[in-house]
Amino acid sequence: MPIDNPKTDRRIIRSKEALKQALLALMSQKPFSSISITEIVEHANYNRGTFYSHYENKEGLLDDILNQLISELIKSFRAPYENTELFRIDELSANAVMIFEHIFQNASIYTVLLSSEVLPDIREKMFLALKQILIEDLDNADTTLNREFHVIYSIHALLGLVFHWIEGGFKYSPEYMQEQLVRIIHWHPSTVINKHNAAKRNLNHQ
Repeated sequence: MPIDNPKTDRRIIRSKEALKQALLALMSQKPFSSISITEIVEHANYNRGTFYSHYENKEGLLDDILNQLISELIKSFRAPYENTELFRIDELSANAVMIFEHIFQNASIYTVLLSSEVLPDIREKMFLALKQILIEDLDNADTTLNREFHVIYSIHALLGLVFHWIEGGFKYSPEYMQEQLVRIIHWHPSTVINKHNAAKRNLNHQ
């Protein structure tokens, strides 16, 4: 049985990370479809042989970046309930929400990906990953609620908020976003004001 060489493993990790960073740097400058493998290896200061020892093509390199990101996204999503059997949403605290912290820690990567032509791919991968774990991990006791509809609605709402935050240049802190998300989740109004009709009524009374 071959013995793993820590130095070799570190070398592989280092070269793959350099290739990832090179691709992201190039994607911040030009479309993904216009980037060549030669450009990637030259930017990473490696040769084509090193590239092909890890990936078949640049799409494989991009997939590696996305898969790592999605894995960390899932871990952050599970953080509030991973150590409990009964997850009480009405007791969810802002400090337990970790997804915005994950996004912020990888802000440069998400910014590049969301401003590139691979945006539909990253959106789809994030949606499918969260949909799968939400269905697998959590179950709602309310049998009158269509489970699939609830999951799809919840994920679209969450990702809509996340993408809005990223596209806005991280205007608000992760802590603020966590607090607002929890407030939104806990918000169950019995009535809301129709501002349009209220304005019309005020005008009629003037």
